[in-house]
Amino acid sequence: MNQTRILCVDDERNVLRSLERIFLDDDYLIMTAGSGEEGLELLGEGPQVQVVISDYRMPGMNGVDFLREVFRRHPETIRIVLSGYADTAAVVAAINDGKIYKFIPKPWNDDELRVTVVKALEHYESHSRNLQLTEELRLRNEQLGELNANLERLVGERTSELMLQNRALLHARNVLDHLPVGVLGINSDNEVLQVNQEAALMLGLTPESIVGRNLCEALPPEICHLARSISEGSCGREPVSINGSLLQVRGSTLDEDGQEGIILTLIRAGQE
Repeated sequence: MNQTRILCVDDERNVLRSLERIFLDDDYLIMTAGSGEEGLELLGEGPQVQVVISDYRMPGMNGVDFLREVFRRHPETIRIVLSGYADTAAVVAAINDGKIYKFIPKPWNDDELRVTVVKALEHYESHSRNLQLTEELRLRNEQLGELNANLERLVGERTSELMLQNRALLHARNVLDHLPVGVLGINSDNEVLQVNQEAALMLGLTPESIVGRNLCEALPPEICHLARSISEGSCGREPVSINGSLLQVRGSTLDEDGQEGIILTLIRAGQE
């Protein structure tokens, strides 16, 4: 951590020496300047100065004008002005402008001045932490904004992809329903997952009464027996009589993209 830096500005050398003595026992780096102009030069040369203590009455640039310039160039620096009682009204007016942290009358009390500096440094640290937290919050908000934008983009892309898939599935379903042959899809757990309109018509059932049910519960025994035979690889084509109609049933196994099961196609006799 950098050492605390305090700049004391006064055109009287003995005043500067007195200020230096006050802080001999403190771990501060005390810098001194004999004028406001010199003080501004020192502030611009090195690391951040936490506190500036300036006399009010100085030739050329007075203390309040100097500290106002300090505020303009280094707003984080805490500004304290020393002044005789005769200058009180002018200094108070400057304090009311919000440019000066504290007014300390001359002659000052050493202990009170040290306490004032300690509180000024606490104020500086608190303000610095707030600025840091504000900056961190700003950066996090920016990151959150970017994440939200990316999320919205991904959601949009995914939504478009799902809409495309849904259109493809709807198209595929419409194609199946318009085929002149019946189609049944059965998974490896013997559940009927798909049935087109022609298959339901051939079986004398509705798609709603078939889909999602066990094939032996939903379909005629002849179809159930044939589906089991096909799943065991013992048969791929066999005629069956359903509702007085002779149907040619063809089957094939499905094992692709993690999907397992069988596909049955039903063709009316004489339609092949």
